[in-house]
Amino acid sequence: MKVFRGLPNAAARAPCALTIGNFDGVHLGHQALLARVRAAADRLGLEAAVMTFEPHPREFFAQKMGDISKAPPRIANLRDKLKSLGDQCIDRVIVEHFSEHFASLTPQEFTEKVLVEGLHVKWLMVGEDFCYGSKRAGNVQLLMEAGRKYGFEVEALPTVTVENGDKRISSSAVRAALAEGDFPHAEELLGHAYSISGHVIHGQKLGRDIGFPTLNLRVPHRPALGGIFVVQVHGLGPDPLPAVASLGVRPTVEDAGRVLLEVHIFDFAQHCYGKLVRVEFLKKLRDEEKFIDLPTLVTAIERDAAQARDFFATRNSN
Repeated sequence: MKVFRGLPNAAARAPCALTIGNFDGVHLGHQALLARVRAAADRLGLEAAVMTFEPHPREFFAQKMGDISKAPPRIANLRDKLKSLGDQCIDRVIVEHFSEHFASLTPQEFTEKVLVEGLHVKWLMVGEDFCYGSKRAGNVQLLMEAGRKYGFEVEALPTVTVENGDKRISSSAVRAALAEGDFPHAEELLGHAYSISGHVIHGQKLGRDIGFPTLNLRVPHRPALGGIFVVQVHGLGPDPLPAVASLGVRPTVEDAGRVLLEVHIFDFAQHCYGKLVRVEFLKKLRDEEKFIDLPTLVTAIERDAAQARDFFATRNSN
């Protein structure tokens, strides 16, 4: 899969079947849409392409307003999103920088400069509630009219629901499941277990000092979940390794507000700095707390670790 930061240059452009969206989480609804794009590309002899945005448009406008809490928390970082898109057999992904300039494009400018000139789109699929252009002035009907004018076909995909048909599959539903620690429901919506990947970075070494050394992963965006979790770590051996993890801002030991994923792998002592790992979430133990002192924090970590060990002992005995 080819990944472009912004529109491809003239030499790299190719006629494509395209879909556009944030694709946060690449859940089963997204996957249904992407399968249609792949099938259309195969039928028409085109490349299957996705245009997505960084930052999320709602993040951009929330930062512009000075209140990032107005933006939805992220299900997936960009690396995990791109991997999920690759898993759906997409040929090329255009990661468009969402900026003041991009946000100000009129629907007509978006069609001409982005879809026609920039991407050579021949077939386009969007959700039935898709809006585009400055002030979200463009809708599916306007897009279909533009397609007839410029020679590309437009299809709108109805909402995808879970099997019983009464629950909409959406990024918002995934975020809600993750916020509640309902990982079985999140997996039902995503089609796979929820995980976060990242490179192991150096931390403050506090975990080592208190007897719980951790692998640290930077989480660049506000995540859809937080707290203390039972997890397993992929990428450090042939099998996933059992662990307990904290995802949050570490209120007891710092006040910088940085989000960090700290993972204590049981009975493990290798140096892993720089390695790419994937942390799979299995169960939520509790919310993040600010403790009065370090000894109280250590007691809580000991209790969390014991609960996580019990979880794996029970699972392995079944």
